[in-house]
Amino acid sequence: MGDTTLCELVYGKGAHVDPVACVEDIPAELAARIVAGYPHSIWQIVEHMNYWMDYELAKIAGENRPYPGKAIESWPAHPSPANGSRTAMEQCVQWQATTRRFTDWLAQLARLAESDAAALGRKIQNVGSPQSPRESTVHRILWQLAAHNSYHAGQIALLRRQAGAWPPERGGDTW
Repeated sequence: MGDTTLCELVYGKGAHVDPVACVEDIPAELAARIVAGYPHSIWQIVEHMNYWMDYELAKIAGENRPYPGKAIESWPAHPSPANGSRTAMEQCVQWQATTRRFTDWLAQLARLAESDAAALGRKIQNVGSPQSPRESTVHRILWQLAAHNSYHAGQIALLRRQAGAWPPERGGDTW
């Protein structure tokens, strides 16, 4: 049951890169690197995706968190949210925690995508900004998250290519 295409998209099937493969073998140093002309590190991108998966999954669960007043509020301010770490090992541990949250959120998305039609069609109120609240469904929110993650996984793939760290260990398109 559920939406098979959505389940596959969560993990980057077809024309979409696998978001887990994109981040699982990146060292913390590369994850925190800023490329000239690009505003965010890979670490910031993953934390941004974590922010929105957490936010939307909480909304689906019935929590009514405040919507960010500005887009920048869903991005970490520093290229490495582990900036206060004194050692490379501490930074590595914090990057691993970030990627573990990422894979945990993806697993939750995939489980929800496998839900029956009634669960996927459940209405969610006050989705979006307070200036333009609207009603949505669990299914629509999951599709929005999958598309959002796919977009940002593509950015990560590009940043990895620029760093000479593509394809990931599990492979990926190189053309």
